[in-house]
Amino acid sequence: MAKLFTNALETLMRLTLPLHAVFPRLITYLFVLLTTTASVAATAQTETIRFAPLPMENRETVVKQNRPMVLYLKKALNVNIEFVFTDNYADIIKSFAQDKIDLAYLGPLPYVELRAKDDKAEPLVHFNEASGKPMYTCALVTLADSPLKLQGLKNSRIGLTQPLSTCGYLSVNGLLQEQGSRLEDNRYTYLDKHDAVALAVVRGEFDAGGLKTAIGKKYGHLGLKIVAETAPMPSFGLVANRATMSASTIQALQNALTKLDPAADQEMLASWGENIRYGAVAASDKDYDVVRKFKGTSEIPVANKNQ
Repeated sequence: MAKLFTNALETLMRLTLPLHAVFPRLITYLFVLLTTTASVAATAQTETIRFAPLPMENRETVVKQNRPMVLYLKKALNVNIEFVFTDNYADIIKSFAQDKIDLAYLGPLPYVELRAKDDKAEPLVHFNEASGKPMYTCALVTLADSPLKLQGLKNSRIGLTQPLSTCGYLSVNGLLQEQGSRLEDNRYTYLDKHDAVALAVVRGEFDAGGLKTAIGKKYGHLGLKIVAETAPMPSFGLVANRATMSASTIQALQNALTKLDPAADQEMLASWGENIRYGAVAASDKDYDVVRKFKGTSEIPVANKNQ
């Protein structure tokens, strides 16, 4: 501060101004200098959160669905939030482990896989489903007039979502095992998106498909029928990286989302994405024990099995 004052004074004295004119200019000079310096320092200290949304749709759609929530959090926490785009769940898990992601939107199975490799992954919230509950189920669907029987199922064509999708291989194999069958005795293909699975079954390209129950019901008018359904799973949510985010920021994020009331804040939440507009509840690692039990020690193949 003393150095700033001295430099400013020397600069003004070189102008050969009368002494009574020096000090008003000196005060103005220091005010501008200090204000600018403080502003730059504040900007430099603003925390930036690298947020990885679900890689399930094109980037334009992903941004459109998540931007209202991001703007809300930026204002509530006084932080910067930038999108990190990935192609699949595996890429999110890899980047998270490399500390290239601070915050991720994940389904239950991807979280379980991530946490098994990296205990710095901290679940923050589960977003409520349209039902108002932070739970959802996965289903196995066929066409309504299909003669398909799940008992002893072999050589059938099964459409799946991503390998690390909870409603993909994990749920379909589990549901078949409950009927004395298994996915490995059939032909399966990963189609990535839940809607893609539904439509592929509708077109007759697959005998059955695994997807989120709510999406299966959405295509009921096209002839889809739910033939098996899992127990409730914890809904999708936000997972924080404790290695790159402060405890205070993590807590502030959780508070900002859980304090929203789906009824009182309905007007604001209406612009949020379909999967995040119904409020949220605090999450913990133990919420995912049901998924761990369902998975057991089974390994999930990453390649299609078409023969």
